[in-house]
Amino acid sequence: MTKLPRRAFLHLAAGAAALPTAARVARADTYPAHPVRIVVGFSAGSTTDILARLMGQWLSQRLGQQFVIENHPGAGGNVGAEIVVKAAPDGYTLLMVPPAVAANGALYPNLNFDFVRDTAAVAGVVRVPNVAEVHPSLAVKSIPELIAYAKANPGKLAYASAGIGTPSHLAGQLFNTMAGVDLRHIPYRGDGPAMADLVGGQVPVAFATTIASISHIRAGELRPLAVTTAKRSDLLPDLPSVSEFVPGYETSSWFGIAAPKGTPTDIVAALNREANAGLADATIKARLADMGCMTLTGSADDFSRLIVAETNKWGKVIRDAGIKAE
Repeated sequence: MTKLPRRAFLHLAAGAAALPTAARVARADTYPAHPVRIVVGFSAGSTTDILARLMGQWLSQRLGQQFVIENHPGAGGNVGAEIVVKAAPDGYTLLMVPPAVAANGALYPNLNFDFVRDTAAVAGVVRVPNVAEVHPSLAVKSIPELIAYAKANPGKLAYASAGIGTPSHLAGQLFNTMAGVDLRHIPYRGDGPAMADLVGGQVPVAFATTIASISHIRAGELRPLAVTTAKRSDLLPDLPSVSEFVPGYETSSWFGIAAPKGTPTDIVAALNREANAGLADATIKARLADMGCMTLTGSADDFSRLIVAETNKWGKVIRDAGIKAE
């Protein structure tokens, strides 16, 4: 084997050492080179879907490629999550993360993946209050009246949710436990079909997000009773909090973006930067505020810590209550 002169060897070695950095720069500069899909584990019209389309439109404009929404509802969002977990970690498959991921590990013990372990957090998007609400045909106009009606008619009132383990389900379960009532849970495959049956009067009660609810509330199709956050919402300032009648009651929904584990850190950083820029945009901020959302700006690590904390919190609630996926 022919030996290289020492100077030539050192020059080549230095060049080789720089290659990973150069490759990362090139990848960051060229990403995305073709359309990106954002997987939504719920149906069109759900809160997760609405937020995915809003952020997808922003990212498309900023990054020059289409961010295409794909709806894959089923198993409380697990169908969509598994698609992303199994996808190539190249930045071209993302997940619009619903809060259900914090509950699903406890609800579905035989999942083929562990969400915290198998995904890379990219960016938080929003935190959203839920609304305790009823169809106008139900003769209930406040939380105390709902509690009294439910106690007088045990097991007869039902509430709709976006699916087992979703915040709209757990909000109702928490209400049952803390208010001492027995509202029957009827799960749907996303907020869209749940709201359709609620507005249609097939189900009388729900604890849906403000995003899914506000247009129906404004149209007089639903009667809001209270928000589920400890403090009142700026969107519905005259509406009390459930905790004003059920001390200690508090829950909310949160959403963000994740990618498969192993997605290059420079791509994660680029997506995080652009997501935060979107949340700072005046038009998007106004639209989110109009839906009652609080933005979750911050780093990918910030969003990762939120996912872990919520997973621990709701996992304990589910195990203690013995909630099972059907």
